[in-house]
Amino acid sequence: MKKSSIVLIISLMTLALLGVAAMQFYFIRESYRQKSQLFDESVNASLTAVAGKIERREVIDFAKVQQQTNIKKYQFEQEKQRHLAEQLKLQRELENLRAEQYAIKEKFKEAEDQLKETFPSVISIENSFYETYINRKNKENVLSIDVIKYNSPDHVVKEYVEIGATKFLPRVNAKDDSARFVIPTIDPVLKQAIEYKIATLPPRSNKQISKKIIELEDQLENMSGQNLIGNGKNVFDTIAAIGGKRSGIIEDVAIGMELSKRPFRERLNINLIQNLLKEELSERDIHYPFNIEVRDSSNIVFRIQTIDNIIKPNKITRYSTALFKGDIGSPPGILSVYFPRKSTIIVDNMSYLLLPTLALLFLLIGCFAYTLLIIFKQKKVSEMKTDFINNMTHEFKTPVATIMIASESLRDPEIISDERRVKRLANIIYDENVRLGNHIERVLDIARLEKETLKLEKTPIHINDLLSAVLDSMQLQLQKVGGKFEHHFDAKNDVVVGDELHLSNVFFNLVDNAIKYSKDNPHITVKTKNTKDSIHITIIDNGIGMAKDHLLKIFDQFYRIPTGNVHNVKGFGLGLSYVYDIIKRMNGKIQVKSDKDKGTQFDIVLPIKN
Repeated sequence: MKKSSIVLIISLMTLALLGVAAMQFYFIRESYRQKSQLFDESVNASLTAVAGKIERREVIDFAKVQQQTNIKKYQFEQEKQRHLAEQLKLQRELENLRAEQYAIKEKFKEAEDQLKETFPSVISIENSFYETYINRKNKENVLSIDVIKYNSPDHVVKEYVEIGATKFLPRVNAKDDSARFVIPTIDPVLKQAIEYKIATLPPRSNKQISKKIIELEDQLENMSGQNLIGNGKNVFDTIAAIGGKRSGIIEDVAIGMELSKRPFRERLNINLIQNLLKEELSERDIHYPFNIEVRDSSNIVFRIQTIDNIIKPNKITRYSTALFKGDIGSPPGILSVYFPRKSTIIVDNMSYLLLPTLALLFLLIGCFAYTLLIIFKQKKVSEMKTDFINNMTHEFKTPVATIMIASESLRDPEIISDERRVKRLANIIYDENVRLGNHIERVLDIARLEKETLKLEKTPIHINDLLSAVLDSMQLQLQKVGGKFEHHFDAKNDVVVGDELHLSNVFFNLVDNAIKYSKDNPHITVKTKNTKDSIHITIIDNGIGMAKDHLLKIFDQFYRIPTGNVHNVKGFGLGLSYVYDIIKRMNGKIQVKSDKDKGTQFDIVLPIKN
């Protein structure tokens, strides 16, 4: 195959693969966006539903309490005359208690103002929060104190200190009614809390007095002098009758006004919010952990954090909705929920689509790579076979030409009459035929090895003796090029089981290569030694050596180190392939080490006879 054809095929396959990859990427990205939008819509719908349920439940609970209160008022109205004297007495006692309670609150307010004036960053905390996260041993590390920046209505960046917990712990009830404050030390540069201390003030009010006041207020309310509840109607019906309005409208407005007077914290049940959110999200097939925050106008009122170690909090998508939208004026708080692992959730939902897509893409890439490997391998094999044919032509051409010249000479009558010259020409023809036969036999041996039809004998062989015979037979060839052998047969146990003929061919090939690939005065060293239960054979030359990129390929069939168009060293590229296969069939190993222009070393390891 031409190089231009290969380049064209690779270009088209690469273009097709890139096109498929781009389409898959676009498809996955669009699917991710759609899943993300659906997820956002589901979470926002769940938040809206929860906020509506919380508000409706509060109205229903308030209506029940109000109805009970109206019933008590009606019953006490029947006996208001009888309890008038007692009411006045209770009123005086109530005023005294209120005055006493007011004095306690003023004293606390004065102490609190002084504390805030001394420590501007002081933070008031609930006693239950103190007992849960501060007053427990080894739990201070879950406390988080953050400096929060916000834009005021006059577009001025302001700061406030926020305290929370990085880990949810079981709630511990307050042990007393003291007022506690956290006084953090803020680093003015890092805007982080370095340390903190706890300040404790006397209670904001006397619980016993408050309880007594509430009891007296209830009694006075039950014993109120004027009854507006008449003819089976409640207070909202009476107001509606006076104003000429429908009672339902007046009742809604009155309930909204009454509920908005309650402290925001008292109107919340964080456990109820969490359970409602789980129910709503489950109905929309969202079953993943999430964190909850409830804020008033400036601070976090409640926080439930089920997932810790948020790496990039600024990039987390928060979903928020207003709470108690029915209040007169702006809503008093915001309910927020966020999923720190939103991307993981969406990817999990897409796994049924993502995994087959990626598997198909990797399969295409694998097929593409395998196809390229096959193309290059076949191209390389084709080049090596072409080189093999060229070398075989050179190897066969010389003996054929010699035989042709000798045959033509035998046709000359003058030569035929000279018996000595005829005999010499006959010997030349015989020797060249033997040479051709040897070449053909080598090719056939490689073919038999490849088809695994070559049968090896299993006889005991003395390696030292075999190597000596090989070196003796190659001595004349080595002397022609001015070289010499050096041998060190140190192996005491040199008997292996194998085929003596093929093993001698292995050594002939290696020694012959050492002679052919040496420039001048080759020096070849052959060593043997025992290592455990094997014999180690080393053949070292001082020839031209090989580059490292050729070492892994020299045992491949037809492979010869490229020399351009110069064929000064003859061969088919089959010798080392034959050597490798024979050694492998005898359960041995062969390795090669070589440095360019320094020489080559072949190491053979064969198991000795047990």
